[in-house]
Amino acid sequence: MRSLFLQAPSFDGYDGGAGARYQMKREVKSFWYPTWLAQPAALVEGSKLIDAPAHNLSFADIEHEAKQRDLLVLHTSTPSFKQDVRTAEMMKALNPDLKIGMIGAKVAVDAQGSMAASEAIDFVARNEFDFTIKDVADGVPFASIKGISYRNSSGVIVHNLDRPVLENMDSLPWVTPIYKRDLTIENYFGGYLLHPYISFYTGRGCKSRCTFCLWPQTVGGHNYRTRSIEHVIGEVKYSMKAFPNVKEYFFDDDTLTDNAPRVEALARELGKLGVTWSCNAKANVPYSTLKVMKENGLRLLLVGYESGNQKILINIKKGLRTEVARQFTKDCHALGIVIHGTFILGLPGETRETIEETINYAKELNPHTIQVSLAAPYPGTFLYKQATENGWFDNSADLLTEDGEQIAQLSYPHLPAAEIFDAVEDFYRRYYFRFSKIKDIVWEMLRDWNMMKRRLREGVEFFHFLRHRKEAA
Repeated sequence: MRSLFLQAPSFDGYDGGAGARYQMKREVKSFWYPTWLAQPAALVEGSKLIDAPAHNLSFADIEHEAKQRDLLVLHTSTPSFKQDVRTAEMMKALNPDLKIGMIGAKVAVDAQGSMAASEAIDFVARNEFDFTIKDVADGVPFASIKGISYRNSSGVIVHNLDRPVLENMDSLPWVTPIYKRDLTIENYFGGYLLHPYISFYTGRGCKSRCTFCLWPQTVGGHNYRTRSIEHVIGEVKYSMKAFPNVKEYFFDDDTLTDNAPRVEALARELGKLGVTWSCNAKANVPYSTLKVMKENGLRLLLVGYESGNQKILINIKKGLRTEVARQFTKDCHALGIVIHGTFILGLPGETRETIEETINYAKELNPHTIQVSLAAPYPGTFLYKQATENGWFDNSADLLTEDGEQIAQLSYPHLPAAEIFDAVEDFYRRYYFRFSKIKDIVWEMLRDWNMMKRRLREGVEFFHFLRHRKEAA
């Protein structure tokens, strides 16, 4: 089929790409690559990928595609689902013969509800969907395709058997040729990554059991399945030629450092290529492994610290002790590895005292940059189950405001949602408005004119974010 893979138009500045851990507008505008859409697109000959939010495209910009395509595959999420349904309905109105399917965590955990939401949706692909979508695009009858839910000729929603989890990760084609063909890579950026950057996965799944984390509990699973080193290096070599202006490669595996021997072997091969790279990491990587990574081109680690309170870390099954995280951070600082630290407020066990503890913990660890999020109970996660059973949900049933900004959805008898929401701004102000941190950022700007322009832009966006939160409160 003539197939279109689409990240639909949404809120201005909304980061809905499947590479984004949480779909929302951020304090500083950023866009992640739609890797989970690019992967099945790479399997389908003659496909096209459109990432509307990152390319500032409206529905009017893409509606002509409806009549040129036989198949439309939409990535959706819990926050964007209503908007994505509207897009599906508008495209179906333009071309009633267009087959429309959805992929993503939202439909993986609620296939029945997702299908029932609109007759414009012909099918949803559950769980790991790459070869499921290939079967659809190849014209295999719906009744014979594992891993889909669909509406049969009588209008009845049918759920086929699950598709087995993919074990041979090298059977997946590279995604970067799809980036080259269909995306403008300069449109993808993050506050802590060099620009422009390239991001893709070297494996799927995460052995950690964090109760809030969406992808391992809904699509990727807890078995970390990896591509061969040769397969990954081949894609990096291709990217070096295809994108000579790229300054950094980010490996978006949930935790690349879970397999220390493999990440050391990968690092040594990357070192031979002379590329700068970064990845997600758990705050427990030993010094010896960090040293190998740093000596072979590692620049930055994205680290989920989440909380400075040990009881909360136990509550969310983080599998990490604060003293281990402290030593890891000291080792990174000693080796010159930059850290972007992420923290979450409002997790089970949160109190006014633990919020204060986490703010002080962040200041002690002193990552170069931070992200502070509100606990997000996405359907399909253990956190969502806990919140439902304990009545923690606030009045709103949505994860985002109508503008696409995150809402404090969890509320506790001792700590209301409004107070958790306000604590995010307090956290940012107390972290960044320190003399030592201001000095670090100014020095970074003075050394690089491009960084100067970038940080000034981000500063404007950050202050706008703070002002908007105050108005919304």
